[in-house]
Amino acid sequence: MTITDRSTSDRGVAEVPLAASTVHASKVYGKDATEVRALDDVTVGFETGRFTAIMGPSGSGKSTLLHCIAGLDTLTSGSAYIGETDLSTLDDNHLTVLRRDQVGFVFQAFNLVPTLTADENVTLPLALAGRKGDRDWIDEVVRTVGLEDRLDHRPSELSGGQQQRVAVARALASKPRIIFADEPTGNLDSRSGSDVLQFLRAAVDDFGQTIVMVTHDPVASSYADRIVFLGDGKVVDEMVQPTAERVLDRMKQFGD
Repeated sequence: MTITDRSTSDRGVAEVPLAASTVHASKVYGKDATEVRALDDVTVGFETGRFTAIMGPSGSGKSTLLHCIAGLDTLTSGSAYIGETDLSTLDDNHLTVLRRDQVGFVFQAFNLVPTLTADENVTLPLALAGRKGDRDWIDEVVRTVGLEDRLDHRPSELSGGQQQRVAVARALASKPRIIFADEPTGNLDSRSGSDVLQFLRAAVDDFGQTIVMVTHDPVASSYADRIVFLGDGKVVDEMVQPTAERVLDRMKQFGD
């Protein structure tokens, strides 16, 4: 599926294969006087094999957009796609299978199972699906994130940075179509955060992975190929080949 296959000429972009996208996506909480429009008619595509960051001030709709595209939340109106699949056409069981087989997640809070070893956490989604996965691929991912000597350790025996490396490896282990990362460096010190961002960058450059990351950090966003800026639930700007300085200058315009 390409961006023009969905009759979205209003996007004004070239025909590009997409790993995920939304078309006229809106998300509304509450009614009447208490109504909050978290997303307001958002049409955006995320290209296969690229690293895209989503940025904007608090309350701009960053995490809401990510959660709706990833199938963790539902839209009030409009459509969200993973590849060619309109998520609104799936029942809960099929949506669960799609998330398991085609989507990887990296969250700020790591979300590791404390009783499992690092290796067991990495392969947990595959185990839940009843699959062994490609062990050669998993070993390559583990080497890339530098976990070879930590596979027998449980999360409590790992630093925050090491735990997030496990989460990144877990997201990559099943060779998903796309990885969604929500503030993946938010709980890390600058050095550990830099390590994780380098691993995400390597996943795109070396493995051809597609990553969409929500972040508020201009330095983190500079690892991306492209940034989508949100404001008041709308896409207000984009930037390609970002630098931390350019992103910081753009963010100042939000007054946040």
